[in-house]
Amino acid sequence: MASTVGQVMRRMASTAGQVIRCKAAVAWEAGKPLVIEEVEVAPPQAMEVRLKILFTSLCHTDVYFWEAKGQTPLFPRIFGHEAGAIVESVGDGVTDLKPGDHVLPVFTGECKECRHCKSEESNMCDLLRINTDRGVMLNDGKSRFSIRGQPIYHFVGTSTFSEYTVVHAGCAAKINPAAPLDKVCVLSCGISTGLGATLNVAKPKKGSSVAIFGLGAVGLAAAEGARISGASRIIGVDLNSNRFEEAKKFGVTEFVNPKDHDKPVHEVIAEMTNGGVDRSVECTGSISAMVSAFECVHDGWGVAVLVGVPNKDDAFKTHPMNILNERTLKGTFFGNYKPRSDLPSVVEKYMNKELELEKFITHEVPFSEINKAFEYMLSGASLRCIIRMDA
Repeated sequence: MASTVGQVMRRMASTAGQVIRCKAAVAWEAGKPLVIEEVEVAPPQAMEVRLKILFTSLCHTDVYFWEAKGQTPLFPRIFGHEAGAIVESVGDGVTDLKPGDHVLPVFTGECKECRHCKSEESNMCDLLRINTDRGVMLNDGKSRFSIRGQPIYHFVGTSTFSEYTVVHAGCAAKINPAAPLDKVCVLSCGISTGLGATLNVAKPKKGSSVAIFGLGAVGLAAAEGARISGASRIIGVDLNSNRFEEAKKFGVTEFVNPKDHDKPVHEVIAEMTNGGVDRSVECTGSISAMVSAFECVHDGWGVAVLVGVPNKDDAFKTHPMNILNERTLKGTFFGNYKPRSDLPSVVEKYMNKELELEKFITHEVPFSEINKAFEYMLSGASLRCIIRMDA
């Protein structure tokens, strides 16, 4: 790793201010395999940074928009938003990042100037909040990627499936340079979302009971948060019983498959826990799972946190007495982490061996075989597949 960083630093000294030609995995059409192309990456403009991507990983969000499910297709495009990178150069006005800094690019930013950024209660930046429909940079409404003069669209302001990318400075979290980028890169999206949903929003007390709905990567990260918090009972809920054995690695102690019962799952959990769990975290996006996650928490003190994104026409319905009986319903975005302010401390949890990231990484492929990462995720075989950009 140290030799790789040294080589990158030597190359970067000669590229600042110039157009860089490099390899990128371009999605030319929805649902079709990515194609490794030579792209041109323009220098960063004001309040932008150009990054050298060393490691990236595939997230369900990439797959969802690559398949263009329910969305207006925006192609050709460079996907990717979980990565470990080094700053190659910075644009005018960037004062807190410099070439050589190690960063995690993040799909949602932190300008530190808007009302949300200045609030201790919010991480939803007005300027840099996620926008899946925008394929260009904020500064001038243009892309920094092109192939023989044809613009290639960005994805959520990161586009990490490229050896070099340009992001807004507010979307790059500076981290400990000793942290291994091939591990902490997974913190750029889903893992931090699930972890923060438990640690920052649900906030279970030591010895408490927690139900996790959905045991994909985000749900397992929520379970990891419950484990770190010292929960004594972590109940995993999933329609796929094959996930239960793996979930034990993340602290899950009991399992419920709703298909195995002839009564609503919230009633099953209430019977298991003498009235309901202390906390629940929903990580599926299913409206029925959201309602069950809320109705399975104990009256008087139970807190349910919604993480999954529902379909646009879904409606959350529950009897008002469930709220009047002092159950609390909360939502969260990116685990309530402010990217630039908070992600460095999450990295330190890993460095201090409080947070275990290796168990989330199930596969690794060279950049030339990036389409295998899609195959692994679509088959359900992987949680996170690391893509090595130098291989």
